[in-house]
Amino acid sequence: MRTARRPALVDRPTTELSALPRRAPLPAHHPDPVLDVVVPVFNEENDLEPCVRRLHAHLTETFPYPFRITIADNASTDRTPCIAARLASELPGTDWLRLAEKGRGRALHAAWSRSGAPVLAYLDVDLSTDLAALLPLVAPLISGHSDIAIGTRLARGSRVVRGPKREIISRCYNGLLRSTLAVGFSDAQCGFKAVRRDVAERLLPLVEDREWFFDTELLVIAERAGLRIHEVPVDWVDDPDSRVHILSTALADLRGMARLGRALACGRLPLSALRRSGGDLAGELPAGLARQVVRFAAVGIASTLCYLLLYTALRPLTGAQAANALALLASAVANTAANRRLTFGVRGRGGALRHHLKGLAAFLVGLALTSGSLAALHHAVPEAGHRLELVTLVAANLAATLLRFLLFRAWVFPARHDARSPRRTTGSS
Repeated sequence: MRTARRPALVDRPTTELSALPRRAPLPAHHPDPVLDVVVPVFNEENDLEPCVRRLHAHLTETFPYPFRITIADNASTDRTPCIAARLASELPGTDWLRLAEKGRGRALHAAWSRSGAPVLAYLDVDLSTDLAALLPLVAPLISGHSDIAIGTRLARGSRVVRGPKREIISRCYNGLLRSTLAVGFSDAQCGFKAVRRDVAERLLPLVEDREWFFDTELLVIAERAGLRIHEVPVDWVDDPDSRVHILSTALADLRGMARLGRALACGRLPLSALRRSGGDLAGELPAGLARQVVRFAAVGIASTLCYLLLYTALRPLTGAQAANALALLASAVANTAANRRLTFGVRGRGGALRHHLKGLAAFLVGLALTSGSLAALHHAVPEAGHRLELVTLVAANLAATLLRFLLFRAWVFPARHDARSPRRTTGSS
């Protein structure tokens, strides 16, 4: 069955576009395909047919709306195009397209741009991800709850079978993303994602990469624009016959991170055109920031009082520098714990050690500022009294507090900018 396609998406200045409309659920009775699942392939003559037949049978049995499967052939040189054409003629709701160049991002960009389905998805041809997670993946997009949905192999509810090499690479990659681009989503490269078409129409012209970094770039831009990303824990089994070249892919991803980081820092991406109209997110981020500032300030005042009391008690016993370091260390541990719970809404023990280690790194920034201020004071005024020391330390602590807040918000707790923020949600498979 072939369905009429929409005209190819034309890149145009996003700043000229109006804001995205409010999300709304799709009608219960939809005559055209609601979901278009793209399967990008390159020389997959052995895996293509069993994958597509299994996917088609699963959707036929479990998906309550009309659907389409699109095979996106990335310039294959084996029998893949012939198999794709035969499957498209045999299986209702199956289509295929042929690309002249390789690249997973290029295949997804082409297939999603020409699709008329309101929900667009893709999955890897090896079906490493259990298809039972497909309906939970797209349901939040159909209901109007979220803008993008991703499968994650790093959530607590995920069940993953893969070797230590790929496990380490995956965690290092996502850790690098969190530390450099301050992302909140947990798994950028799982080949199991979906997006609403109105969102894809705005995002695709902004995504430059056409290879493996395509997923990451799309997610980072979406998150920075305040769009809601839903995460679904998945069951995932590693494919031992993976065609991904790890070294070249890693180098390309590092270049992509650097390019995207520069674009975000210079404000070259028109993120305001991606926000939704009608108050969907209007005022939410500033309100969340205001709540955080008030709570962080309250915790900071209590921590500063505790710090000054400890400094005053330890100063006669250890000297100024040692007293400053010990008092700041004790108050910093308490400050991180209080901000973790009260300011950023993190509960439970998950990630507590990591948060405290990062909090101690932020403490070192404060220690450098306060110790440096004390050293400068004693150099300029060798006979400075206790009162002048306290005044100097309070001023240095104000500067350290501002830096610590920025570090907490962007690095220590990047996924919790607002405990009530709906931008990133987690479901279960």
